[in-house]
Amino acid sequence: MTCLAFKSDNIDTISNALFIAEEKVGDYYKFSSGQWKRHQYDVKTLESLEKNEITSFAFALLNKCTRVIEGFDSSTKKRDFYFICLQDHLILNALQRDKYLTLLPLLVYIFTHELVHIVRFCNFFQRYEVSGKNRDEEESLVHDTTYKILNRVALKNMGYILDSYKHHRPCELAV
Repeated sequence: MTCLAFKSDNIDTISNALFIAEEKVGDYYKFSSGQWKRHQYDVKTLESLEKNEITSFAFALLNKCTRVIEGFDSSTKKRDFYFICLQDHLILNALQRDKYLTLLPLLVYIFTHELVHIVRFCNFFQRYEVSGKNRDEEESLVHDTTYKILNRVALKNMGYILDSYKHHRPCELAV
């Protein structure tokens, strides 16, 4: 079975979505440009994913690795580095299934969500290696933070996307 993959004309949309997400996440956490540089990551699309980076259950997978950085003072440092692995096939299938979804706001949501994870991991708010109930709680918290960041973003269909994820956010119980 052949997977749908982003085409070259999608690259500008991917770049624009990442730019918007970086701006909004940076504003939310009040980051300077120097602070963003400590959160090292890159984006991969289906074309460059390894077999273990392809999934059938999420629009993006976040992979963590360690990079060795040689210092000018002859010291060697290890730094965490993250890959946001976009699942082109799932994103494009969703766009085909739902006429209200459009690529730019969906990617802004995906990138914002993954960047919130990266910020939380890099700042030790949450460990990368988490499972079970803790993982579910982390996902719920990140969906909630993503909503707070994007709630006032003026992008066509963003409200629709935020509403689509409302069941992933923690709900407040009325007493």
